[in-house]
Amino acid sequence: MIRSDAEIEEDAEQQAPPPLAGLVDEYLRVLANERGSSAHTLRAYQRELMNFASHMGARHAAIVRVDQIEHLHIRTYLGTLLERGLSKASTARALAAIRSWFKWLARAGHVEQNVASLVATPKLPKHLPRVPSIEQMNRVVDNVDDDAASWPARDKAILELLYGCGIRNAELTGLNIADIHWGNDAILVRGKGQKQRLIPLGDAAAQALRAYLAERSARLKAKFANVRAETPALFLSLQLRGVGKPAGEGRLTTRSVGRIVKRVAILRGLSADVHPHTLRHAFGTHLLEEGADLRAIQELLGHERLSTTQRYTQLTTAQLEAVYDKTHPRAR
Repeated sequence: MIRSDAEIEEDAEQQAPPPLAGLVDEYLRVLANERGSSAHTLRAYQRELMNFASHMGARHAAIVRVDQIEHLHIRTYLGTLLERGLSKASTARALAAIRSWFKWLARAGHVEQNVASLVATPKLPKHLPRVPSIEQMNRVVDNVDDDAASWPARDKAILELLYGCGIRNAELTGLNIADIHWGNDAILVRGKGQKQRLIPLGDAAAQALRAYLAERSARLKAKFANVRAETPALFLSLQLRGVGKPAGEGRLTTRSVGRIVKRVAILRGLSADVHPHTLRHAFGTHLLEEGADLRAIQELLGHERLSTTQRYTQLTTAQLEAVYDKTHPRAR
């Protein structure tokens, strides 16, 4: 039987592997639907993997199938990132995304092995994040006034949860009113991969939340006097943008939280490099300093691996070494 050119071409198209960009999109759907990755994670992976796919198309046009990519191609790509002035940390993040993608490609049968695992991670400088002292943190959280905050009640509640509960910025902005379990004195937090955990809600944080919620309700009533405006989001933007609109929540963004934390912290004497994650580091470090069990801290922070939590041991050890070097007569 003689087949037409159209039939042969149609079969060839069906057998041809999807382009790299198509496999990136497929992987992103897996991350979103099966693993519950956050919007922030999806954006980061999309950026890193699409950049790599564009590089392969521009530098290696002859490579049309993902199983033709070798570890040397990936190593060369990382070299171009460093040549463009990207930091080693940024380059390591790009490699982590590519490794994760190739791990999925191998499991899905698109490639025989994860060639990205053969590429060494760029050596990163070892530095410990600067953590404010307990006294410094108390000064910041206890003094969220009009001079440092556009909405003091809201911003104080934000700082209380970031430092008092050790939650991530994205976890904070993702909180809904229903996530506050007043009866159990706890909040329900959705962490990475949509993993849920209950975190104790201290008295100071609960008091700040109640004060904020009263103002939140009053502001919504004042702005929407003749309209019933409801939103599940716990923390709202100052102008309540989006509330009352279709699919609108008025939810505060992580970028806005970063600005709020930095403004209050600087005005209360902390360094300009403070960001929401600094408060999370302070939470873990201060718990450890006061004698908390490392595994308990791991649960509170939502760390999947204990090795991640053990970083706080390094923080306190560094602080002990600094005290020793400064005070012990034999250390001078």
